[in-house]
Amino acid sequence: MSSLSPVNPKPFLRDLIGKKIVVTLKFNNTQYKGFLVSTDNYFNLQLSDAEEFILLQSKGKVGDIFLRCNNVLWIGEDQSKDIAGDQEIGENLAEIGPSDEKESLENTAPAQEST
Repeated sequence: MSSLSPVNPKPFLRDLIGKKIVVTLKFNNTQYKGFLVSTDNYFNLQLSDAEEFILLQSKGKVGDIFLRCNNVLWIGEDQSKDIAGDQEIGENLAEIGPSDEKESLENTAPAQEST
């Protein structure tokens, strides 16, 4: 029997930036595969070159997407075989680096109104 040890999610997600990941949603048997561009403290995800899968069948490329954290069931590195083009995209995203991730998501977040 293998032993499981808890993993801190922030460093785990930070290590996945620039890599091809699989995100499974809570509803409709939907998955997205793409390159993780950035994440924030709420675990919202930004993917590039994403592809949508429903019931494990590809529904086509959807490009750049933003997934809200409360819709995500699980996240993991895509274990399927990479092709040369995928590796190149991942390397380009990895050059952006984690220092740019906060700015990337801040630019997409709506402004908060004070009451």
